[in-house]
Amino acid sequence: MAAAAVAGEGGNRRRYWRWSKADFFPEPSFASWRSYGGALAATVPRLVDRVGSRSSEAVEAGTLLAESENPLRRCLSWLDLAFLGFGSVVGSGVFVLTGQEARFDAGPAIPLAYAAAGFSALLSSFCYAELATEIPSAGGSFSYLRVELGDIAAFLAAGNILLEAVVGAAGLGRSWTSYLAALLGRDTDSLRIYVPALAEGFNLLDPIAVMVLISTSAVAMSGARLTSTLNSLASVVGIAIIAFVLAAGFSHFDAGNLAPSFFPFGAAGVFRAAGVVYWSYTGFDMVATMAEETKNPGRDVPLGLISSMSSITVVYCLMSLTLVGMQRYSEIDANAAYSVAFAAAGMKWARYVVALGALKGMTSGLLVGALGQARYTTQIARTHMIPPYFALVHPKTGTPIYATVAVTLGAACVALFSSLDVLASVSSISTLFIFALVAVALLVRRYYVAGTTTAGQLRTFLAFLALVVLSSIGISAYYNSRYARRWPGYAVFGAGWAAGATGLAACAEKQRVPRVYGAPLVPWLPAMSIATNLFLMGSLGTAAYARFGICTAVMLVYYVLFGVHATYDVAHSEDAAADNLEHGKIAAAATTPAALAKHN
Repeated sequence: MAAAAVAGEGGNRRRYWRWSKADFFPEPSFASWRSYGGALAATVPRLVDRVGSRSSEAVEAGTLLAESENPLRRCLSWLDLAFLGFGSVVGSGVFVLTGQEARFDAGPAIPLAYAAAGFSALLSSFCYAELATEIPSAGGSFSYLRVELGDIAAFLAAGNILLEAVVGAAGLGRSWTSYLAALLGRDTDSLRIYVPALAEGFNLLDPIAVMVLISTSAVAMSGARLTSTLNSLASVVGIAIIAFVLAAGFSHFDAGNLAPSFFPFGAAGVFRAAGVVYWSYTGFDMVATMAEETKNPGRDVPLGLISSMSSITVVYCLMSLTLVGMQRYSEIDANAAYSVAFAAAGMKWARYVVALGALKGMTSGLLVGALGQARYTTQIARTHMIPPYFALVHPKTGTPIYATVAVTLGAACVALFSSLDVLASVSSISTLFIFALVAVALLVRRYYVAGTTTAGQLRTFLAFLALVVLSSIGISAYYNSRYARRWPGYAVFGAGWAAGATGLAACAEKQRVPRVYGAPLVPWLPAMSIATNLFLMGSLGTAAYARFGICTAVMLVYYVLFGVHATYDVAHSEDAAADNLEHGKIAAAATTPAALAKHN
């Protein structure tokens, strides 16, 4: 199938700009309505088949590349990745959510919320770094899960990745409009169109966000090298603006603004804020998707990921501290916090510098996001979980134009209607869910190898892994229950987590050694990553879970109606091709002179 996608009749390469049913639905299950009816009738056995299926590094980083017809270009270094990580994260968080969460959830303790979220994100970045060097694919976490946890887990991650991509870009676009209004000296909602007939949270239309999303995606479609260069130059400017914000902010720091209570909403408010501001750190996973375009992924991806995440966490904590030090938390503007805070401190001119810096940061975030989101979409399409049309890479730009357009249009539609608070909670829960799965995948990779791990070793590993996961869920649920102030529950679930992690370290036998880069302190680090991600998930409100549940249900309906049949056809056509190749080898061997002489 891959070979057929590359060449048409007569061996000529097919045109990139095309549009046909065969490009979207090339699988036999969709050849006709009769075929599709037969596929639906066989849904249950096909689901059973896909549950047990797993991919491999060779497929994710090799075989599937043919589906794109043209390669993504290897043109990035570790410094490019570090700047991409910095550009994708700074601006999508500290300038966007700090004011909202300081005002309504954490109060003056907002730096602790960033520290908690940053610690969890740093743990995840170590897990990503190892998996990205082992499986240098454009699919990032989607590919890691397909290899280690199988198709179903990968599909759930894929749906949440696409949800995160659309919602995250939409949130940045909305914030871009707020800061543009602040830069012009106007109310943060003044550039939006109020429609009273729509529901609250969806009644402020934002056409400017739509235009910004389309513009940044157009740059991303022109090439990874150009986008990386522009982002690096913009990041230098951004660093200078951050230095100014810290210097000027601390010069107007008033410790009285941290009183009378540093925790006006209690510890629960801090962790609730941490769960939301985790969205601020989500850009780093976009760096992992660039592994296929990195010159030396084994060295460059870990350096780029960990260096950018460490510096970003420090920057976030310091910048959030300056905000609550300049202005009492109850007076902070939730939409354009820094600009308004500087104006309140008597530095009206500084608000324009801050607004400009925020616009720069969010523009960089949109640029890098457009790169990473399209790479995720490309890899998902290569597997046929979504139509393979979106896997095609343009021969001249070396970018997946169709995938970029698809994500951009989805984000633009969402950005036009949805407010920032709605977007942030949905994006955070999707991100935390994926990061927890990635930590599980890293443990599976270290402790399980198909065909090598014995049944006893597998049972031991699964028992202790289940103890880690269930204890982590227990801690999160207990903290958010009416018994949260009582210590026995924490002692029980904490002991369960410690027993699970200790059991993995002492009783489970590692089956694999990383070839290039390995995350430190395995199994402790990924086990802690599971716990922190699940804990932050539990800190989010019921509305976020309701939206997450609805989105997941829609994803599963799609998978049953389309995804399972497309991937089943692809997997079994590959099996048939492998069988035919093997039979061909046998037949060829049987017709050699030596074989014929022996037969005679």
